[in-house]
Amino acid sequence: MVIAVDFDGTIVEHKYPKIGSEIPFATETLKQLIKDGHQLILWSVREDELLQEAVDWCHERGVDFWAVNKDYPEEEHSKNNHYSRKLKADMFIDDRNIGGLVDWGTMYQMIKNKETWETLRYAEHSYSHPEPKKKHWWNF
Repeated sequence: MVIAVDFDGTIVEHKYPKIGSEIPFATETLKQLIKDGHQLILWSVREDELLQEAVDWCHERGVDFWAVNKDYPEEEHSKNNHYSRKLKADMFIDDRNIGGLVDWGTMYQMIKNKETWETLRYAEHSYSHPEPKKKHWWNF
């Protein structure tokens, strides 16, 4: 799969423009996803020097992304008349997800086992509302 991964608040604690502390197991999980054959794209609001700092931070920890803020490594904005800032990824990992960011261990298991919230029964517990008890006709 092609997986787009945010940096601030997802791989590291959100301290932008500084780089925060690593979120537990983020880089270990990313390295395993790469080893499993997934193509990871660093997908960040960071640009220029701040983006390079994030790329270097990840590289120092053994995480080298397939592409950075683009769909594929060779993509050049000036030569792509179909360029869109919206990535064409199979999955996005971001702290701004509805419900927030789950822990990296859960994310890895979901990706590895092709799980969904429904198969993990998270949706059932998180989003279902108990049905109101029906009143008998003699209760008002």
